[in-house]
Amino acid sequence: MANRRTAYPVERTIGAADWDVLELAGEEFRRVLFQDVDMTELVDHGASFEECTFGNVRFNVSEHTDASFLNCHFIRCSFFDATFTGCKVVGGVFESCTFGLLKVTGGDWSYAQLQDSDLKGSTIGGVRLREADLGGARLTGATLRRCDLSGAWLRGADLTKCDLRGSDLGGLDPAEVTLKGAIIDPVQAIAVATALGLVVRA
Repeated sequence: MANRRTAYPVERTIGAADWDVLELAGEEFRRVLFQDVDMTELVDHGASFEECTFGNVRFNVSEHTDASFLNCHFIRCSFFDATFTGCKVVGGVFESCTFGLLKVTGGDWSYAQLQDSDLKGSTIGGVRLREADLGGARLTGATLRRCDLSGAWLRGADLTKCDLRGSDLGGLDPAEVTLKGAIIDPVQAIAVATALGLVVRA
């Protein structure tokens, strides 16, 4: 899978001392560096972040609805109990971030680079994750339902006890992931069996 890309050039910097916002509604940010900013409990309705870099930003318990984070770079950020609903996080790079109790509903996270991320216990539903990099991600006990995983990279991912029902597992190689106790539906069971070289007959 592709290596982590270099962050885009910074045209403006917002530090901890410059940020006291608790609510966003349609604001636009492009090529902004957010450094050491506390966005805890932020309520975000439709804000747009393009090619921005977030360094050591706390998104804890924040709520983002119909927001856009296009080609953004997140470095050592915390997403504890954060909620993303109908958001676009296309091309996002997550490096050394924490995600305890992350909740994502709908939206498009295609091409997101989440390799080696600890997503245990996260709830992700109805999300487009086409060609996303989840290699080595830890999804133990997580929910990953009705997601489009077409072309997603999952090699080395730990899906122990992960609820995968309704997600596209067509590209999943059972030999390259940990699936012990994972929950799948009958259609997915056939796809997994076929991937293992088994012949399914009525």
